[in-house]
Amino acid sequence: MQEKTYTFFQNVYDVVRQIPEGRVTSYGAIAKYLGMARSSRMVGYAMNAAHELPDVPAHRVVNRNGLLTGKHHFSTPFEMQQLLEKEGVEVKDDQVLNFKQLSWNPTEELKL
Repeated sequence: MQEKTYTFFQNVYDVVRQIPEGRVTSYGAIAKYLGMARSSRMVGYAMNAAHELPDVPAHRVVNRNGLLTGKHHFSTPFEMQQLLEKEGVEVKDDQVLNFKQLSWNPTEELKL
């Protein structure tokens, strides 16, 4: 089981590395792309473990409503928002403004 989890996490990181700057996606969109639509929580676990990986832009992954639900896993409660704003993403009350316009869907953008 541990090897499967490791492989899943690596697949999640491969997808997250491809999210363009200034765009966001959801845990569920990544899970669906990986063929495990009911595994958005596992994507969240992968993101929680990604903060030690400087090449994985975990700040670009939010919940299905654009909420910064993973912000407490960053070094400060404001770091996730600051990283997004540095890329031009507007955030208010822990929610990405214009989420639908900024949403990046790996199923549409990437080929398996």
